[in-house]
Amino acid sequence: MNNIEKAAHFLRNEDVVAIPTETVYGLAGNAFSDKAIKRIFEVKNRPFYNPLIVHIKSIDELNKIATNIPEMAFKLAEVFWPGPLTLVLDKQPSISDLVTGGKPTVAVRLPAHPVALELLNYIDFPLVAPSANPFNYLSPTSAQHVKEQLGNKIPYILDGGNCEKGVESTIIGFQDNSPILYRLGAISMEDIEEVTGELTTQNQSKNSPNAPGMLSKHYSPKTQFILSNNITQTLESLKDKKVGVITFNESRQDYSVFHQVALSYNNDLKEAASNLFSTLHHLDKMKLDAIVAERLPDEGLGKTINDRLQRAASKG
Repeated sequence: MNNIEKAAHFLRNEDVVAIPTETVYGLAGNAFSDKAIKRIFEVKNRPFYNPLIVHIKSIDELNKIATNIPEMAFKLAEVFWPGPLTLVLDKQPSISDLVTGGKPTVAVRLPAHPVALELLNYIDFPLVAPSANPFNYLSPTSAQHVKEQLGNKIPYILDGGNCEKGVESTIIGFQDNSPILYRLGAISMEDIEEVTGELTTQNQSKNSPNAPGMLSKHYSPKTQFILSNNITQTLESLKDKKVGVITFNESRQDYSVFHQVALSYNNDLKEAASNLFSTLHHLDKMKLDAIVAERLPDEGLGKTINDRLQRAASKG
């Protein structure tokens, strides 16, 4: 039995497994099995009001999951699928309210990771797959991250290497057929707007989100986390503490800290996004008193990275 067959075996038996995608590792289950869906919520300790994303194997599957699909949704799918774009659409009656958080809409995407696509083509049902981590903790971008966080709770981790994008999918919904940005993600807002024109943004929700990733407190390390506009000043207030620092593109020599990491010495926002969660996982294991991150340029994927850092630093 190869790895795909092993993962498929558990999924067909209404169990859950971790799978790689190009964004982050997902905790996957049969999208038509309430037993599997409930197990996902249980393993993650995720509240049932927070909807899941359905992963499909081809654009031809979209009509089985969603209905009343706007023309703009098809345009976006043609440009960005397979890839890290999630669309929130009116759901088909066959989609359980457990998947949608009780809402009449469903989030759906076609992933680009070759292992995820091979698995989806090997089975005859779509998968729901939120990030394979405890609710509100850092998203996993390697099989090792999943093993450390959920390894004793799930029967199998399908290892597909490190995730290329390193941050979750961009989520677009629709109101009166007009596109709305629900979550910044691995496709920049600017790239989406080249297809849609100017987007309305609605990416915060306290307790009834239209899509995943909208809660103010999310993606958080266990270590105290501070997002800073002035790292020198912030570190001055922490000078007697064991501190880790995350910068965008340079090692800072003007202060003494226990450990520091630059997300991209090449000044590359894609590289910075790819390294973000792995860096946070690394620092969170170092028994620091605090992690301080500098805000990145607020453009392109810098907006997505800043969004994740802001939610990590939120008090809730």
